Amino acid sequence: MYRLLFHRYSMLILFIINLIGTIYGYIWYGWQLEITPAIFLPFVPDSPTASLFFTIFLGLYLIGRQNGYIEALAVVSLFKYGIWAVVMNLLTIAVAGSLSWQGYMLIASHLGMAIQGLLYAPLYRVKLRHIAVAAIVVLHNDIIDYVFDMMPIYGNLMDYSDNIGYFTFWLSIVSILVGYIATQRKSSLRNLNK
Repeated sequence: MYRLLFHRYSMLILFIINLIGTIYGYIWYGWQLEITPAIFLPFVPDSPTASLFFTIFLGLYLIGRQNGYIEALAVVSLFKYGIWAVVMNLLTIAVAGSLSWQGYMLIASHLGMAIQGLLYAPLYRVKLRHIAVAAIVVLHNDIIDYVFDMMPIYGNLMDYSDNIGYFTFWLSIVSILVGYIATQRKSSLRNLNK
């Protein structure tokens, strides 16, 4: 399975899928970005930015390069925002009693984000300093989202933003730990497709 997963053509297909998904994600956030003060623009589109980090990782890997900072940002933010979106859509079902087809699409695609970041962890060359920078970035983003009220707008869930902020902080801590553990496993898989 790993040979297929890490094959250059599989990674190229995944690169294209993630690139398209990243572009779509930024378009999806378009209306919120229009009402966001310019200083906060980089911090609002969480999921597409996570997917962008992974897309950059794939692109670099395909040309024989790597960057531990990009890889750490990819694994931590993909897990965090992948799980976050799944939970927010499930919470929408609990609060509103239903979910649109786009919501179910978001559950599937974001669960895929969280999984793919971990599946490719054996290829990452992440050190503790890379994880430390990723930790600062995701925790800083939590402050922007929940102290400065720039969190993604999820209709009915806005009434629960304090609870969501608390959940998100602890999800960030878990994501940092998951990213660290996943990237520190020594693996002979790193050179499978080289």
